[in-house]
Amino acid sequence: MTLRIALRALARNKLRAFLTMLGIIIGVGAVIAMVAIGEGAKSTIRAQIASLGTNVLIILPGSNSAGGVRGGFGNVNTLLDSDGKAMTRELPSVAFASPVLRRQDQVVAGNLNWGTLVQGVAPEFQQIREWEISAGRYLHDGDMESAAKVAVIGQTVANQLFGNDDPLDAVIRIRNIPFRVVGVLSPKGQTSQGTDQDDTVMVPYTTMQKRLMRITWVQTIVVKAVNAERVQEAQEQITALLRQRHRIGPDRDDDFNVRNLSDIAEAASSTARVMAILLGSVAGISLLVGGIGIMNIMLVSVTERTREIGIRMAVGARSRDIMLQFLVEAVVMAATGGLIGILLGIGTSELLKQWAQWPTLVSPSIVAVAFLFSGAVGIFFGFYPAKKAAGLDPIDALRYE
Repeated sequence: MTLRIALRALARNKLRAFLTMLGIIIGVGAVIAMVAIGEGAKSTIRAQIASLGTNVLIILPGSNSAGGVRGGFGNVNTLLDSDGKAMTRELPSVAFASPVLRRQDQVVAGNLNWGTLVQGVAPEFQQIREWEISAGRYLHDGDMESAAKVAVIGQTVANQLFGNDDPLDAVIRIRNIPFRVVGVLSPKGQTSQGTDQDDTVMVPYTTMQKRLMRITWVQTIVVKAVNAERVQEAQEQITALLRQRHRIGPDRDDDFNVRNLSDIAEAASSTARVMAILLGSVAGISLLVGGIGIMNIMLVSVTERTREIGIRMAVGARSRDIMLQFLVEAVVMAATGGLIGILLGIGTSELLKQWAQWPTLVSPSIVAVAFLFSGAVGIFFGFYPAKKAAGLDPIDALRYE
């Protein structure tokens, strides 16, 4: 009964009711859209970090200091492939370890060429990166021992150099040295920095050392822990092992740096989370403004319907009935605005995903919270006008013109 009276009262001023709801509609829609953008960014970051491999640690060469001039990590060559072998052999928390050497080079196939990232890796690199092979095979131990001139190429390189042709057993040239293509990697996509992971050529790290770079050290070592729970343990054990192998005294700094991808992922996710909260808070201001609009209109409505309130009281309506009627009107406006705002927010999120190519993720929990919050706004801002209506004196209300 009360709901029907409230709906009838709102229907008498449809345009005014809609304009009152507009603040709630925009507020709820903005909250859902902004939070969806933030959640989409976090989800994308997590997926991109996961594409680099799970439970992964990266060991970089150390810094140096000479003549008062200090250099950052990577300025000295302190890592050897034997360090990686020692990790898998001696540390129970380490599942796989692979040396990694990188350089940009021009790769030639027939009359085509392509500038790409050439990486020297061990067979374990495939398990560390969890990178499937779409055709052929990956590198194996025999390739390492013989410093074989074989290569596994990424999907982008395969497309650029061979198009629709089969690249297996084809010959590519890196710095005028012929390499036979033995495998093609499955697509991995981009990193969080926008780098194309599929734009790469992988060769045995021993071949990279002897034929392409002519060095005996390695640029980095990539390690995979046994499981996520033992990543921190692996980091500590690797640090202790390398300090021992490199004969670093207790008072000296490490000549290497162990980086945890989980920490990098958490830092990136935290940044995205802060942005989502900030955007959601800004959008939430619209809800507050919408609530103030509801209070304002309900106060106007109480003034306009003072005589009606007096008549209802005269025929037996109690104060709590009057209060409930106006409170229901406020909640109906807020909840209806909330429902329309939810549809607007979801629609905006989809448009941003389709047209602006922004990653968005609409969470059902956010939708539920936004709707409940809109109802709470109606109750909070409708309470004072409802109480004012319920407190009117019936005699004064009947005399009101």
